[in-house]
Order: sequence, then C-alpha cells, then structure tokens
Amino acid sequence: QFDLEESGGGLVHAGGSLTLSCVASGTSFIANAFSWYRQAPGKEREFVAALTSSGDRLYYTDSVKGRFTISRDNAKNTVYLQMNSLKSEDTAIYYCGRKSDWSTSYYAVPSYDSWGQGTQVTVSS
Repeated sequence: QFDLEESGGGLVHAGGSLTLSCVASGTSFIANAFSWYRQAPGKEREFVAALTSSGDRLYYTDSVKGRFTISRDNAKNTVYLQMNSLKSEDTAIYYCGRKSDWSTSYYAVPSYDSWGQGTQVTVSS
C-alpha cells in the first residue's frame, strides 16, 4: 500500500511563493514517478508538473514553466513543488500523484496508481 500526503498550501498574494510537499509512505519510493495536478472549482483535474523515477526528466504545463519547480528527495520520500510568481489563476486544490508504470502518459489521470487528499492553494489578486 502506498499513501501520499500533501501539505504546504495556503493563502498568498499574487506574486508570492509557496512550496508544496508530498510525503509518500510505502516501499520502493525510488521506483515511482510523481506528478502534481490541480483542480479549480468547476474544472477538471489538470496536469501541472511531473518528474521521472530517476528525477532526470521534468515536465511542466506551459502556464507554469519558469515559475514552478518540481523536485524529489529520495532520502525523505518526499516530492516538492516550489511555486513562485503566483497568479490568481493558480488557485486550486493541488494533488500529488504516483505512477509506477513508466510506459503510461504523465498527462492522463488514469495513469496514476494513487493520489493524496490534496492541499488548497489560494492566490489573492
């Protein structure tokens, strides 16, 4: 069994920064890829960022490139999302997802084996 727990969300002014954390419990953390998705009210869950199990490849949606950075610390079983220059349109619940199958798409929700409960990010303009 693999559990994910996000934290670090909150209320921030536009232009501010937040760092989200996703702590994974279970075995073989290093064998899994991880992603961050977000879901705004009335919208579908959308891809934000991902990194491979080795951490050597990073993927971002266009709207966050240059502002967000995804990283992982295998010693702490933790995945991070550093968010800078936040905008009101970044307001959403942010979810951490785990993907064990290297062949499936990072951009499809069904590719993921498990999700955390989410953490709310609210950016005031």
